Amino acid sequence: MVHGPIAGWEVVRRAGPGRPPRIRMAGFRTAGTAPVDVRVVPHPAVSVALALGDGPRVVDTVSGRQRRGDVALGFLHGAVRVRGTGIECIQVRLSPVVARAVLGVSPAELGNDLASLDDLWGRDARRIRHRLNETPSWEERFSLAEELLLARAEGGRALDPEVVRAWDLLVRTRGRARIDALAADVGWSRKRLWTRFRAQTGIAPKRAAGLIRFDHAAHRLATGRRAAAVAAEAGYADQSHLHRDVVAFSGVTPSTVADGAWMAVDDVAWAVTSAAPAARTRRPGT
Repeated sequence: MVHGPIAGWEVVRRAGPGRPPRIRMAGFRTAGTAPVDVRVVPHPAVSVALALGDGPRVVDTVSGRQRRGDVALGFLHGAVRVRGTGIECIQVRLSPVVARAVLGVSPAELGNDLASLDDLWGRDARRIRHRLNETPSWEERFSLAEELLLARAEGGRALDPEVVRAWDLLVRTRGRARIDALAADVGWSRKRLWTRFRAQTGIAPKRAAGLIRFDHAAHRLATGRRAAAVAAEAGYADQSHLHRDVVAFSGVTPSTVADGAWMAVDDVAWAVTSAAPAARTRRPGT
């Protein structure tokens, strides 16, 4: 189903649920011929962008790193800029539970940066790109991408079940589970959990909890909720704590995150239901 244009983008969602739920995808293409330049805030997933067509697209990180074409993004610190004209792509969000298997490397090796799929997958990246560009419809593209990604996931290295359980508990509690409690739940020491979790998912447990909590808060802010109410709902000590966390993760203030064009696109693309209502409400006077 095609939605838009929203903030210069047409968003394409597949007709039914994908499989498994730990691999999600949406289609994006720029509406019209005007260039777009959007700020994409961090998300608790590893992202893969599969480029379609020949439209020029540039992805920039706050560190100054720049990539064109197919890219994989780890747990980036700060927002990412996506800019260009005539852009068409499939964005895939990989849960850290399957990211290592799909990418072929631990997300920890990506660090706070982005990598070319040609470097990660070699000939497989070129083969996937060719097949996707030869596929006419979005639903067929989604099915093809899903087939290829599942094949990689099934052939890759699985994570320790304790790491999987710890991640799922963090998601279920929206980042509010204490790390000591996670370690006790999976039967590991705090140190072992930290070491194994970070090595396999690419992010330390405490930072993962903060990123999940930030994501929930950002979507609540985007619906027009007041920062003080969001801080209380998301488990922050106070509004100042929320402000510091949002700036630390996104590089901008809560009000800037809430009004950012990408948040509207994000809610439509991923049909956010647990983190925020799908409908975006406007603030009084805007």
